[in-house]
Amino acid sequence: MSLKQTVRYPSPLQLILILALLQLLITLLTNGFALSQDEAMWHYIGRNWFRHGLVPYSGGVDNKSPLFFAVFGLSDLLFGVNYWFPRVLGTLCQSVGIYYLYKIARQVAGPQAGLLAVSFYGLSVLWHCADGRYASYTETYDVLFIILSFYLFLSVQNKGGYFISGLLAAIGLGFRLSAFFGIVALFITSLRKGVGYTLAFCGGLLAGITLLSLFFICAGIDMRQALTYTLADNFGSGSTTDHSFLWRMEQAFGMFFYSEMVLFYPLVLIYLFIKKRVDWLMLWLILEFIGINIVGNYARIQLKEILPALSLISALAVAHLVNIYDMPIRRVLLIIWICFFPKLLEPLVNFKKLFVNNPVKNQSYNHEPFTQPDEDGCKKLGLWIRANTQTQERVYVAGYGAAVQVYTERISPTIYFNATQTQIAKERFFNDMQLNKPEMILVPLFASYKQYIGADMRAYVDRFVAKYYYFDSCRYSYNIYRIKK
Repeated sequence: MSLKQTVRYPSPLQLILILALLQLLITLLTNGFALSQDEAMWHYIGRNWFRHGLVPYSGGVDNKSPLFFAVFGLSDLLFGVNYWFPRVLGTLCQSVGIYYLYKIARQVAGPQAGLLAVSFYGLSVLWHCADGRYASYTETYDVLFIILSFYLFLSVQNKGGYFISGLLAAIGLGFRLSAFFGIVALFITSLRKGVGYTLAFCGGLLAGITLLSLFFICAGIDMRQALTYTLADNFGSGSTTDHSFLWRMEQAFGMFFYSEMVLFYPLVLIYLFIKKRVDWLMLWLILEFIGINIVGNYARIQLKEILPALSLISALAVAHLVNIYDMPIRRVLLIIWICFFPKLLEPLVNFKKLFVNNPVKNQSYNHEPFTQPDEDGCKKLGLWIRANTQTQERVYVAGYGAAVQVYTERISPTIYFNATQTQIAKERFFNDMQLNKPEMILVPLFASYKQYIGADMRAYVDRFVAKYYYFDSCRYSYNIYRIKK
């Protein structure tokens, strides 16, 4: 028996468990132990759906899928307003994705490549540049199902496996439309296998899309609204992608070159030197990169879309070097963990807050310069509103106020409860406010309200308040108004 045959490798499950614990440490000890702005939007819409029967796009609008809102609706149904359940569930899903990425690498290049893939991917998803705090975001779910789709695509070499691969890819698309770019990579790769395999993959994809569409229709969701809010209204003036070319270039450079991402690039070059062609892995990486640039808002969390392909490429490159130069795998893994280990400053600071009580007084907000409340401040303000309003009363928080709105447990008078400034959104917002005058309105005093909210929307709110409301109090840098009786 050769020496290489007797080498004992670290257990992939042990590594995945360590990575899962690191993810929980990072994701649970962050944001003042409260829902982030985005999570608050999704929780509000999911809660309206599961608690009040207000289906997505009728009970609140954001550019995400009903499948994803259901995750937060379930969270509210089981545990009320909480931040931890979606993050724990996301961590579990992410860990499953890491395991199947291990299986892909092991199948392609052996157990050493599998361990390397676990390390590269499991550590990089925790990075600050990839918003490792937020295991609960849509990218976690669509990436999981694309990884599963690739795994079946590579491991089950029959048409039935390709059909199921297409079905899983459709579920990924159901969570996030950017899964489309991974699906294109799978489709192009299937063409190399033959027409029958391509048809089987496309059949599974269409079957999955059909089943999801039927589910949405049976739930009472208007598919025309779903297409408008998840796709059509996300491009153009006032949308999340409405940025100048210079802004895009600055964000792109910051995302791809002034971050931990540069650690991957030498390994990608080595892989290209080894392969001397664009194979299915490089195709996957290139298409995901194109997808990030097409969306064009360069949110850090979107880097998770390209990390599976990058991690596999890096793992195969390093595994090749390990075999060529007979390098000890344990030392190589140690070097990777040292270089790729995430920064843990924020969770450690928040961990201290569990034992050291240093509350910020409400009065510190209510004078110039007005301080924008953090997630904990938004939570406290929302809880105050809940305690000082009736269950049936409507509350509107002007600007980007979802982090406050969700903790009020009150319904907004408008489906645009969190600022969206496309032409469609403005018209619907003005109409909703007239039809459903809220009992309470909160208007921000901090600078970002004027910076990010258009003058026309701010002027409308000011006129609306002056006509129908009286001043009640100022809390957490918000002026609070109640309706005149």
